Amino acid sequence: MCRLLIVEDDVNIAGGVKLFLEQKGIQCEIATNFHKARLELNHEYNLIILDQNLPDGDGMDICRLVRGRIPVIFLTANDTTADMIEGFEAGCDDYIAKPFDINILYQRVMAVLRRSERKEDKNIIYYENLTIDCDKMHVSVDGEMIKLSATEYKLLELLVKNRGQVLTREQLLERIWDVDGNFVDENTLNVHIRRLRSKIEKDSKNPKYIITVFGIGYTFGE
Repeated sequence: MCRLLIVEDDVNIAGGVKLFLEQKGIQCEIATNFHKARLELNHEYNLIILDQNLPDGDGMDICRLVRGRIPVIFLTANDTTADMIEGFEAGCDDYIAKPFDINILYQRVMAVLRRSERKEDKNIIYYENLTIDCDKMHVSVDGEMIKLSATEYKLLELLVKNRGQVLTREQLLERIWDVDGNFVDENTLNVHIRRLRSKIEKDSKNPKYIITVFGIGYTFGE
């Protein structure tokens, strides 16, 4: 699911935008000040709707912080040509002045998301609330980064890339090595499966990602 951050100190505007976009299937979080927005940048978002005038800081600084990483649409009362030029120079992808039409905002959001998807590295895997960036070796659940060991990551990536297939324990043992280059034995494999489930599964005793196929091995997902 697409995840969007609304940085807006006017709770009525923020709430209205959030309600409208969530009705369109876009998950939204709200940050009402600069400090909270900075904290939210530790999570993953597909786009930020950003007000320039925040009670404890300047939205331009947030735009510069995420430049090249997260698309930004400014939604602000600062409507002069100079303001817009400053926004685009800071790295924003679009600029909308208040007052605004919520339907136009939605169309702008979708346009920026489409452009972002075309530019996005295709080596990123999405499955329900799990995201795996295979180039950066980053894994996140519900937008929050999960710290995995090298072997845990290799195990997860192998299972995900073979989704729909059952990988036997022997296949996993042959293809997974720990960080020191030592072969992973069956007991160690069990430990890694257990640790990986504890990190990415909501209920590790009833996993929905790493499924045991008894007597054979493991598969990923349904």
